[in-house]
Amino acid sequence: MITFARGFVRFVDAINYRLGRIVMYGIFAMVGVLLWSSVSKTFFDPSLWTLEVAQFSMVAYYMLGGPYSIQLGSNVRMDLFYGEWSDRKKAQMDAITVGFLLVYLGVLLYGGLNSTAYSLGAPYNVGTFEFFGNLITAFFTGGPDAAAEVIGRLERSPTAWRPYLWPIKLIMIIGIFLMLLQAIAELIKDIATIRGEEL
Repeated sequence: MITFARGFVRFVDAINYRLGRIVMYGIFAMVGVLLWSSVSKTFFDPSLWTLEVAQFSMVAYYMLGGPYSIQLGSNVRMDLFYGEWSDRKKAQMDAITVGFLLVYLGVLLYGGLNSTAYSLGAPYNVGTFEFFGNLITAFFTGGPDAAAEVIGRLERSPTAWRPYLWPIKLIMIIGIFLMLLQAIAELIKDIATIRGEEL
């Protein structure tokens, strides 16, 4: 079991580290979009797309950078007492609180899957998991055309630009799933610290 746990932690840490290092440069994309928004509003006709692209890029930056933040331990913590504790006592408290995080992320993932299924036009009489199962099966057996037949009317933003919403919802699902994996990896690290083992 310890070999599997060590492999799992290393795999999850490697994925989230690499993705986090790439996503952290997304701040420059947001700055560029907002700069263009200011310039276009001042000198040209205002662009319709800038506000939503900035919002979508912020969501991607936050959701895909979250697992990296958890991995580095740079998420917000209440250090009133925590900072003075030993590593073992910190690991004990983290092992307890990560349980709440896992429940929260599980509920968030379930809601995200339902929302993404809705944005892809899932029929009301088909469950979320059944819809995604049908979509994946259609894609792998019949290709993109077969998958397009499963997809219904796509949800769009109610703004003037009217972008499709499923891409950003899919990014949110990926980010939540990676945060869930990172939280499990952190729990494994905490249990190893409590037991005095090295991972």
